[in-house]
Amino acid sequence: MTGWRQRHVLVTGCTGLLGSWLTAWLADQGADVVGLVRDRVPAANFHRLGLDARIATVTGPIEDFDLVERAINEYEVEVIFHLAAQTIVGIANENPRSTFSANVLGTCNVLEAVRRASRVRAVVLASSDKAYGAQAELPYRETAPLVGRHPYDVSKSCADLIGRCYWETYRVPVGVTRCGNFYGGGDLNFNRIVPGTIRSLIDGERPVIRSDGSLVRDYVYVKDAVKAYVLLAETILEGRAHGEAYNFSNEVQVTVLDLVRLISRLMGCDSTEPIVVDAAPNEIGHQYLSAEKARRELAWQPDFSLEQGLTETIAWYRAFLGRA
Repeated sequence: MTGWRQRHVLVTGCTGLLGSWLTAWLADQGADVVGLVRDRVPAANFHRLGLDARIATVTGPIEDFDLVERAINEYEVEVIFHLAAQTIVGIANENPRSTFSANVLGTCNVLEAVRRASRVRAVVLASSDKAYGAQAELPYRETAPLVGRHPYDVSKSCADLIGRCYWETYRVPVGVTRCGNFYGGGDLNFNRIVPGTIRSLIDGERPVIRSDGSLVRDYVYVKDAVKAYVLLAETILEGRAHGEAYNFSNEVQVTVLDLVRLISRLMGCDSTEPIVVDAAPNEIGHQYLSAEKARRELAWQPDFSLEQGLTETIAWYRAFLGRA
């Protein structure tokens, strides 16, 4: 394991679902963390964990190149976890320009600033299984082409390719993560299926499925995601995995409908049937990953089963919503 004590680390998107838990882990290890924060959301997990008092923060958007470059240079950053992004498919469909600005231009800004810096030794770039787009052959493997067709998918395909470009052209030490759908305590985007379902059941309401319920996805518990990102960063610091992309998954596929029913069972609400709206445009029917490369090259394995992760997540939201 590479030591993190007093290592200078920048986390963009530090107030998000993954960003807050990753930042907490780094702070616990004694790293000197600086976080890039666009908006202050008082209820965010970042503030619930007290991270605003534990790390330095730079306020502003990832689209501001001068701000990004200043943060990297003035805080003498060695490692960057680039998580800042617009992550909601529905918002991307309604406002593709803001999504492209954050996800594509933001990624370019980070990597260009690193190219011009001298201290950065590792960049972990958050891509997604969405970067693959619709594929005839599943599960997705890292050798598959990146062929996003709709706004969110395209933004992730582009960001992913920009990462590869900066390694191939400038030897920027970047590695790319491609994960399934994150879930866990701290996600305040209640239009997502896991937190939305939990809140509905806590409130005694029927959960709502925007699609027809047949979409097949990977779901990755946020604590396993933290482990994956740290593992890749440490590998890059050791001089390996430069320019490489890795799928991280528990390699368990589940339909949205089955996921909602599992959550209902774990919450003792087996008889509550969801409302199926069947109105989710620009969604790919089947998306799931092979993590064979990460298992083989990085010794990756998740620590949580889907049921274990959901059980912890349900407990978090019961406490958060005052229904423990």
